[in-house]
Amino acid sequence: MDVQVNWLAVILAMLSSMVIGSIWYARPVFGNWWIKLAKIDIKSDGPSVFKPIAITVVVSTITAYVLAHVTFLSNQFFGHSYLVDALGTAFWLWLGFTAARFVTHDAFEGRPAMLTLLNVLHELVTLMVMGLIIGLMGV
Repeated sequence: MDVQVNWLAVILAMLSSMVIGSIWYARPVFGNWWIKLAKIDIKSDGPSVFKPIAITVVVSTITAYVLAHVTFLSNQFFGHSYLVDALGTAFWLWLGFTAARFVTHDAFEGRPAMLTLLNVLHELVTLMVMGLIIGLMGV
């Protein structure tokens, strides 16, 4: 089977993750809460944000590509509308791979449960919007 991926949808999905993250972690939204829970020292002259942003672009592109790839396979198997299969795939990938792994790692690292919840919900919104974009754009 030749898996078809819409690269424009992948790029737009990646960009959506950057927009969602910028809004989600903005200080008036959840940023102040995140800073407190994650114990981020915003007063220090820490490293440049360029490297984390570059890493996020690469990783978000990989996530969007994998979601588009698996959505195609899901759609071939289930045969629903492409949008329904993209959203379903996004949810199940989030639950099984993102949420489950966050909870495991954060439990062992002793992170506050509310920080885990904040980050896991951010990932749910991100993946569902990616799924929406990929599902609406199709292959």
